[in-house]
Amino acid sequence: MSRRASLYTLGCRLNQSESNIVREKLEARGYEIVPFGAPAELGIINTCTVTNEADAKSRKAIRSFIRRNPEAYVAVIGCYSQMGYQALSEIEGVDLIVGNQEKLNVLDFVEAGKNEQPLVVRDTILRDDFTIETAGSSPVTQRANLKIQDGCDFMCSFCVIPFARGRARSRDLDNLMGEARGLVSRGAKELVLTGVNIGTYDWRGHTILDVLDRLNPIEGLDRIRISSIEATTIPTGIFEIMNDADHALTPYLHIPLQSGSNRVLDLMRRKYTREDLLGFVEKAAREVQDLCIGTDIMVGFPGERQEDFEQTCDLFERGPFSYAHVFKYSERDGTAAARYIEKVEDEEKSRRSARIRRLSASKLTRFHERFRGRSMPVLFEQQLDGCWSGYTGNYIRVTACSNDILDNRFREVVLEKSCGDLMRGRIAESQPVGMC
Repeated sequence: MSRRASLYTLGCRLNQSESNIVREKLEARGYEIVPFGAPAELGIINTCTVTNEADAKSRKAIRSFIRRNPEAYVAVIGCYSQMGYQALSEIEGVDLIVGNQEKLNVLDFVEAGKNEQPLVVRDTILRDDFTIETAGSSPVTQRANLKIQDGCDFMCSFCVIPFARGRARSRDLDNLMGEARGLVSRGAKELVLTGVNIGTYDWRGHTILDVLDRLNPIEGLDRIRISSIEATTIPTGIFEIMNDADHALTPYLHIPLQSGSNRVLDLMRRKYTREDLLGFVEKAAREVQDLCIGTDIMVGFPGERQEDFEQTCDLFERGPFSYAHVFKYSERDGTAAARYIEKVEDEEKSRRSARIRRLSASKLTRFHERFRGRSMPVLFEQQLDGCWSGYTGNYIRVTACSNDILDNRFREVVLEKSCGDLMRGRIAESQPVGMC
């Protein structure tokens, strides 16, 4: 009888990418992967620690698995394991805690068996560039994340990630190309480049532009998407590549703003001014056809006054942003911002967050309206309420009804109506859709 393993992932695309590598190693060693919460002999929880809420969600997931599988071996890996290993070791039922340096080797520690006390593996994170051993053989039926970089040297005053993941380092170009070819050969039509600060990729003088150039000729790879990237690290050569109809790079950028106030940006230790950021995104929008620009905005940073918040709203409204992810500031021990005295009340954080969400909804609707009536290729991923859901190259989420099986397939879709965070459309030559 095969051993059953359950894997749960919290946090960013980088975590998702790493969890998929762990999943492939589990399968290679004969484990049957079962849904989280189902009976299993092994549970692995890949954690996030970017906020207090992320810590709490990680603990909740761990306890939930233990309640359902009290006899199982429980391994906790990732960023919270690196930073909060003491709190995790106090959760009854946890057997193994592995930080980020050894997280992809978690099975080597699992197979050593249980101890009376949780085994904590929290090595110093090396600064060397790296390779990743992959073992995938199963079909890939959705967008696949490809890790190209890890760590960060920017040391923003609010961010714990340089402590959780270490300093910036890059993946061996030949090694990442090997995984990319493997993913595409198994069915991936779109690869999403992931990392902590991917624009700083620098392996033996090769930059992210070299990664894009090497990936593009892979036969069967239709799309390359860049995940979140800092504006100060984006080479302007990317604009030309995005406009090249023969290149797989999609017209999409997610560029963190965080604040539109120069005073707050200085407190955050960000590497740009509001004028720098606005000028860059306006240039990008002018030069790249159909470009979607998403952003991140933090509200309630220590010292953020009402006039600072109004400047953020103004910049977000004026700029060519398509949407924003909004985050309430969360104090993290060990960061410079944790020592700042001037705090923002939770109620005020919630009010500011709600306002940014309303602005974002309005911006997204206006972005959708630019494409209403257009026919665009959509890569479908899954069924949703009897219809299929997928994305255009410029990251418009689309649903369309079809009797065909469309998972991991492209179809030309006429975009007909904006419905909140998505657009309703119809497969070309099909009948018009109804209301939302």
